[in-house]
Amino acid sequence: MKMIIAVVRDEFAGSLTDLLTQKGFGATKLASTGGFLKAGNTTFMIGVAATQLEEVLGVIRSVCVGKGPVREALHAEGSMVGGGGPAPGASTEITVAGATVFVLDVARMVKV
Repeated sequence: MKMIIAVVRDEFAGSLTDLLTQKGFGATKLASTGGFLKAGNTTFMIGVAATQLEEVLGVIRSVCVGKGPVREALHAEGSMVGGGGPAPGASTEITVAGATVFVLDVARMVKV
């Protein structure tokens, strides 16, 4: 048995809930705060058989991909980290992770 704890950007939470439900996976959703780029997030707790782990991870991967603005980091001299790119202080869009996922072994799960 596995416990998947997925901290998902809020923009993906509704779609992830819908797809998990369509595929027959139950999940508990918790409102949570914090994270990269100060974006809101939702934490999902999903208990599955070990044989279902990759399927659920695939569902999460398929939903939680996006783009987000990032301010370019600067060296003390004002040049871009890594060189080149937009003017100092400019924003650009990069592909960002839409979820951080933890997978834990569970010795036992009981529904009461």
